[in-house]
This record gives sequence, structure tokens and C-alpha cells, in this order.
Amino acid sequence: MSVLISPLAESLPTFIQQHNYSAVAVLVDTNTKRFCYPAIKNFLPKHKIFTVPAGEQHKNLATCETVWQGLTNAQFDRHALLINLGGGVIGDLGGFCAATYKRGIDFIQIPTTLLSQVDASVGGKLGIDFHGFKNHIGVFKLPEAVLIDTAFFQTLPELELRSGFAEIVKHCLIADGAKWNIIRRRDLHDQDWNDLVAHSVEIKKNIVGQDPTERGIRKILNFGHTLGHALETHFLADPKRRLLHGEAIAAGMIAEAFIAHRKGMIQAGLLEQIEEYLFAVYGRVTIADTDLEPVLALTLQDKKNRNGQVRMALLDGPGSCAYDVPVTKAEMSRALEYYRT
Repeated sequence: MSVLISPLAESLPTFIQQHNYSAVAVLVDTNTKRFCYPAIKNFLPKHKIFTVPAGEQHKNLATCETVWQGLTNAQFDRHALLINLGGGVIGDLGGFCAATYKRGIDFIQIPTTLLSQVDASVGGKLGIDFHGFKNHIGVFKLPEAVLIDTAFFQTLPELELRSGFAEIVKHCLIADGAKWNIIRRRDLHDQDWNDLVAHSVEIKKNIVGQDPTERGIRKILNFGHTLGHALETHFLADPKRRLLHGEAIAAGMIAEAFIAHRKGMIQAGLLEQIEEYLFAVYGRVTIADTDLEPVLALTLQDKKNRNGQVRMALLDGPGSCAYDVPVTKAEMSRALEYYRT
């Protein structure tokens, strides 16, 4: 898999010319069809376009069926290409559909959000949500290429930019303490996005290269995600309280950093840095008393668990992370209370 960070006017035509596909399709959502598809359509040969509704709530089997049916109706064979143009939802769902259609056709990711450029598009994790459980059904399958163009950031609302930044923070905290000390002293709008995208992609590629199917060190990429995914999933059912992925992961990082501190894995100073910076950028998610038990229950479905025991990726220093650390329900409950208060 190649990851190219360059203008699409250069990278996309070159990729197409190097391959002889029987057919080409572009998968977009209602937003990327309007704001992003015009930027690539002139660089493509004759192609089909499939449009699905935007939003995490549509990352499910029903939407997959519409994509599979579209490919079938267009008589796409196993030598076809699917181009996924969008954020993490399109990358996850489109990649999953391509990996399973006729037992697998080629696909490329063109991520259009900061979140998908630094996280979802790299590493070959593909999947959909199932009956309220996030990314519950999926496969590992690398795309033929990931084509990244930061010019798409101009189409993003600030909330989406802020959401993606959470994964950049995570990469620094788990793998580059020096970079963490740089970004935490800058406001969101003062960050060097070109540098940070390349930095995050390199960190993730290095970790995934060592552990493609998440049997060991790749689990550190889940720091903040055990409680973060549980919060995101819990609030997904309520449109008025729904969280963006990065907002949930920011809350998860604070809570899980607290657990690491209570276990003696990190110093109080690092916990204070993390909570001070993340609260300043993201504010505080309102977690009611009635939310606690449902959120804790959702952690039992976390994919890192083993034998019914919750296992977390927890910091053991600035730029360093341990994985498969057993955590109890009481520890998670205490961490959420700490976050709330």
C-alpha cells in the first residue's frame, strides 16, 4: 500500500494510468458529492458514482446493501476499482464493501477530512456498525493506495477539523513526546496541518507495519478509544447529544490518562497537561448519572477485550504507551467521575 501526500491533480491520474481496471466507481456521501467530487471527476476515466447518506448512523448493513447492489447492477467484475471519497465513514464502509464484493475488488481511499487523513484511511481497518456497536463487523484489508490532499480542509467546518485533531494528539501522546510538547503549546488554529498529517501518517504506518492485524503493538493506537468509543456509541442514539468521533476520543483520553495515573504509569504532571489542553480545545462532554452504567456496559464489547475482561492501551510516559492492561469496572467508573467533576 502506498500513501501519497500531494495534490490530487498529480497523484490520481498517475495511479489510474498505472492500472488497467475494467470499470471504475466513486463512492461519495451527500456532502462529499457536493463539495469534493468536483475536484476529482475530471481526473477520472468513464465511471459510475454511488451516493449514500452522510453520517455515522448510516454506516450499517443497509447502506452496504445499496453499494453492493449498485456494483452488481453495473456488472462490475473482480477487476474493477472502487474509489472511496470522503471521511472515515465512507472509507470504512466503502472499503468493507469492496473487500467483500465478489470476495474482493481493488479500492483506493481519498480521505477528505483531517480525521480520515491521519487515522481512518491508513492501516486497513474496515467495518460497519451493527445494532449500536461501533465497527462491530469488519475485516482487515489494505487499499491499493491512499491519496491525501490537504486542500480538502478548505471544505471542512471547524468542528470536523477539531474532531480530526484528537487523533493527532493521540499519535503524539503514544509515540512522540517531543511533538506533544510542541502542539500542546499551540492553539488549534496555529497548528501546521501539512506537517502534522505527514507526522501522523508516518507514525501509524510504522505501527501498522509491525502489527497489521492488531495482535500486539498496534493496540496502542486505541488509547482513549475504550471509553471514547463507548461514549460515542452511547450518544449516537440521541441526535441532540451525538458526539463527533474526536470529541468522544478526547474525553476518552482524559479518562484513560487518569486511569494510567492511578495505576502509577504516568506522573500527575502529564495528566494535568492532557486534561488542561483537551478541555481547552474540546470543552467537556456532559455525562449524566443515568449515562454511566450504559457507557460502562458498552466497554464489554470493546474489541481489545479478552475472556470478558476489559483491556486498555494506557500511557506509560509522554510518547510511550502500554497495551493489554487489565482495567476494572470500578476503575473506569472512577475515571468517568473524575472527568465529570
